[in-house]
Amino acid sequence: MLRDERSPDPADRGARRRIVGFHQDDEAYWVADLDCGHSQHVRHDPPWQERPWVVTAEGRQRFIGTTLRCVLCKTE
Repeated sequence: MLRDERSPDPADRGARRRIVGFHQDDEAYWVADLDCGHSQHVRHDPPWQERPWVVTAEGRQRFIGTTLRCVLCKTE
């Protein structure tokens, strides 16, 4: 099935940006700091979001340098 181009998948929006660090917000959710200066929540909230790596320091460290799509940056 083809995706309707008039309503693009939100996961496809934005430019790929590297994770440079992490911090917690006021509600103790983890947030990835991106190299563009923006940030993005990376919650582990089963069954909606499966990111068990975010709950340990070792897991977060493994993801430094990987990329996420920043929806605040223009598409590549």
